[in-house]
Amino acid sequence: MTSTAAADGVGSVRPATSSAESGQAEVAAAAGGGRPMAGRTVVVTGASAGIGAAAVRQLVGLGARVVLLGRCPRKAAAVAAATGATPLVADFARLAEVRRVAAELLELCPRIDVLVNNAGGVFPRRVVTEDGNELTFQVNHLAGFLLTGLLLPRLRETAGSRVVVTSSLINPLGRIDLDDLDRSRRRYHQFAAYADSKLANILFARELARRTAPGHPTAAAVHPGLVITEFGRDSWFVRTFYGRPLRLFGARSAAGGAAPLVRLASRPDPAAVNGAYLHRFRRRERVLVGRQARDPELARRLWEVSAELVGLDGLDI
Repeated sequence: MTSTAAADGVGSVRPATSSAESGQAEVAAAAGGGRPMAGRTVVVTGASAGIGAAAVRQLVGLGARVVLLGRCPRKAAAVAAATGATPLVADFARLAEVRRVAAELLELCPRIDVLVNNAGGVFPRRVVTEDGNELTFQVNHLAGFLLTGLLLPRLRETAGSRVVVTSSLINPLGRIDLDDLDRSRRRYHQFAAYADSKLANILFARELARRTAPGHPTAAAVHPGLVITEFGRDSWFVRTFYGRPLRLFGARSAAGGAAPLVRLASRPDPAAVNGAYLHRFRRRERVLVGRQARDPELARRLWEVSAELVGLDGLDI
């Protein structure tokens, strides 16, 4: 199976020079300096490369205990060795692995203050997983939905907990068809499938926020910005229409792309952005937000269908 890197973001080329310092400076300024995450546990998926790995570094720097999830054991171990985070391995193309790693997290973490659902990918061909779902939709939406559901009891037990979901400014080009989530009836294109999944991320965050309000966890979706990472390295479309233009328009490093995720993970007032979609640090309601992303009934129905697809239709929330 040809796939992309496990960390979500936009771009396919490495920057010539590192700008980790600039990303960390953004986070430190937003967090007010110091170690505001001391005593907190953060779980980051898609964290073996790209903005996920950068987020791990920044969160550890803010004092958090971080558990990182990655698809590649070697890369996950390397990030863990460099940061002191705890690595776990799971392939989100298999929901059985999501269930296994969720059980490991519940055993490992007496508290979960933040869950960052960052794992994602772009896949050049339509592939159906062993679970019967289209691969892009499963990796980018259903796996995170399942993981969140399985960790929800621990999140509810942790005061001030929150869920952060990596979405994309490409969401307005997506279209959620509840009768064709796997694109078996529509023409498959990797870009369209990716846009669908990023739209689903926003709907998921908004419905989770509605269902848990006024308590916790809170939830928000965020576009990290145009980022140069390994994301999409196996996709001709991403290399051609993202990677090359990004070189011309000065895209951010992985560290800069991680900064909005870390800000949401560390901000003292998560309820202020509960159910929100942010374009980096700025909340968006209409500009850069698809019409379907503003449909609460669609969010409710997508939740119900997603729960049925992953076997959580009895989830009490």
